[in-house]
Amino acid sequence: MKAIAFAITLALAVMPVAPAGAQDAQLRVHAAGSLRAPLTALAAEYERTKGTRIALTFGASGLLRDRIAGGEAADVFASANMEHPESLVKSGWSAKVVPFARNQLCALVRPQVPLTTDNALAVLLDPQWKLGTSTPKADPSGDYARELFRRADAVKPGSYAALSARALQLTGGPTSPPPPADRNVYGVLAANGDADIFLTYCTSTQQAVSEHPTLRSVRMPDTLRVGAVYGIASRRDAPEAAAAFVAFVLGPDGQRTLGRFGFDPP
Repeated sequence: MKAIAFAITLALAVMPVAPAGAQDAQLRVHAAGSLRAPLTALAAEYERTKGTRIALTFGASGLLRDRIAGGEAADVFASANMEHPESLVKSGWSAKVVPFARNQLCALVRPQVPLTTDNALAVLLDPQWKLGTSTPKADPSGDYARELFRRADAVKPGSYAALSARALQLTGGPTSPPPPADRNVYGVLAANGDADIFLTYCTSTQQAVSEHPTLRSVRMPDTLRVGAVYGIASRRDAPEAAAAFVAFVLGPDGQRTLGRFGFDPP
């Protein structure tokens, strides 16, 4: 019995000891809701390989920007546009913003809607169909939809006013119902009939179709095509792990994961 106790004591004495606080290290990452799937995968891989725990907070980029500007603790901010993190650079929260991914705007459509790439503008302008978007200024997806309306106006004057007046701002705003944590909010809204056509990111429409196979994702014609550039920034006085995580997202492993979920490189 004494021999067993001695062996256990000796084994414990030679076991490697983690540096103080290593198990408690945590990086706080705020990110656009459209990044939920790839960043969840990236965070898991980073935790496995680097040993730093990642606490993810998802939401509309504009609302997250406001929360960070208001003092909410965050080490890294991954936005669906460049403007929101750039505003935090101007306020001194971060030193720089780096583009790390690209996306495009697509239409998520219900089965009865005859929208195609070729007839997109005519169907969007048809008042019989309920048109849904996210909330501009609070959610970049809504801002990109307004940019699509401007492009439509260049093709057919009056389109911006007509589409803006009809567009239902169904999500992404400060008073919007919270999106479901485990389902695509655009798919839920379209499947429930809140919108017949929802303009949002192509990655999000594809995810919605995977959850609701009766829906369709339709790409916009060149005349209406709107691209989205995603930006990432870290807090000036954040721990070194913040810059390391940003480098991981920008590196080959991060870009490969983002590509697997439909995002294009910056």
